[in-house]
Amino acid sequence: AALRRTDVVLEVGPGTGNLTVKMLEKVKKVIACEIDPRLVGELQKRVQGTCLANKLEIKVGDILKTDLPFFDACVANLPYQISSPFVFKLLLHRPFFRCAILMFQREFALRLVAKPGTKLYCRLSINTQLLARVDHLMKVGKNNFRPPPKVESSVVRIEPKNPPPPINFQEWDGLVRIAFVRKNKTLSAAFKSSAVEQLLDHNYRIHCSLHNTVKKIQTVLKNTGYSEKRARSMDIDDFIRLLHGFNSEGIHFS
Repeated sequence: AALRRTDVVLEVGPGTGNLTVKMLEKVKKVIACEIDPRLVGELQKRVQGTCLANKLEIKVGDILKTDLPFFDACVANLPYQISSPFVFKLLLHRPFFRCAILMFQREFALRLVAKPGTKLYCRLSINTQLLARVDHLMKVGKNNFRPPPKVESSVVRIEPKNPPPPINFQEWDGLVRIAFVRKNKTLSAAFKSSAVEQLLDHNYRIHCSLHNTVKKIQTVLKNTGYSEKRARSMDIDDFIRLLHGFNSEGIHFS
């Protein structure tokens, strides 16, 4: 994390504070978010009466329902069940932070860094990589934990792209969601589903008050050259070009 003396650090799920105390010694302030009141008590007890106490701020509650404070870096051994929603909450947070060093379940971490054409490449991969640079730092075997969990873990570094790409993320995610529902199908087939047609027809009428969406969708796919492509092998630039193609014909995804 390359923490600095002047840093404010966000930690999610501090538990009894093993990592928290190490960080408090190095930085200006740690904001620890914990959902379990019993663990909050343990953490408070641990720093009480020490010179670290005034550098620790504890927020009690569910991080997914809490407005994130200002911070320079996020360092956390996350509760694995909130991995995906927390990553996107982080990436859409403003003002920008410098980096996040997070421990995830191994497969989730590998999805974050997966490249087009590989087995684990999915909507999570492309959405994260659109908004951030992601690096897999190290593997953490289950025997490093007491008691050992059933899964292997990995530590990942996430650095948000600043400035972010000039894209409406809601629209982008709407397009990517459709493409990755059946990532091995051609886009031409994916866009023929009646639910997709209804959604885009509704959006199209809001924007243009016309009713020839189905033909238009296939025309855009053909004209952009993506009709026979499959989501699993398309990169960020491909999806940007495709989204631009749809938008320029008045077809929107949000």
